[in-house]
Amino acid sequence: MSTEASEGRRVLALGDLGNMPQRERARLINSISGFKSANIVGTADAGGQPACCIVSSVVHLGSNPALMGVVFRPPGGDAHNYNNLAVSGAFTLSHVTAEHYQAAHQTSARYPESVSEFDAVGLTPHWHRNAEEQFQAPAVAESPVRMGLTVAEDMLLPNGCRFVVGAVQWVDYQSSAQADDGFLDLAALGTVCIGGLDAYHTASRLGRLSYAKPDATPEVRTDFMNGWD
Repeated sequence: MSTEASEGRRVLALGDLGNMPQRERARLINSISGFKSANIVGTADAGGQPACCIVSSVVHLGSNPALMGVVFRPPGGDAHNYNNLAVSGAFTLSHVTAEHYQAAHQTSARYPESVSEFDAVGLTPHWHRNAEEQFQAPAVAESPVRMGLTVAEDMLLPNGCRFVVGAVQWVDYQSSAQADDGFLDLAALGTVCIGGLDAYHTASRLGRLSYAKPDATPEVRTDFMNGWD
């Protein structure tokens, strides 16, 4: 049984979580992990039809080589985006902004396979091209930060979800938000984050802190474009 601490806190044991209604438990556990990035995964099927879905599970796995991880719920017959990338080996990630977060959220609806989520919600596919060829998956034209990835590994998790490791092949962003030291100011670009399953938030700046050392207090810079050597 849950208990109430003296500070007004609620304490739930493992059994309490297991006894909660499914949807309530899902909302709690998705919220309690903290704020998460909001990205749209873009894919295309064998015929080139674009598809997309919003995810809040993107994590940075490394910078050299550049790797990103994405968790997909257990794939069923309607898992168009996971099925597409599993076949093609390619997908994109596009940041969500306040201007299109409602359309981005709507991409989580279970549209028929014959319906492109881009068309259904009013987003525009952006097909990245280099000198030789077009990337196999579309990004979101309305997004200020986009990247293309190829599947490096696809792992089954204990709960049936899939953890896809993507190797970054290209990035595309608004250069005005990049500091001289490489830092990208996502708040300036309007990138939003997700709390739980359905709460969208804009970012507010606090400060950039210098590299932490045991014998020094970090320097604080509130000008986010003033980076470090």
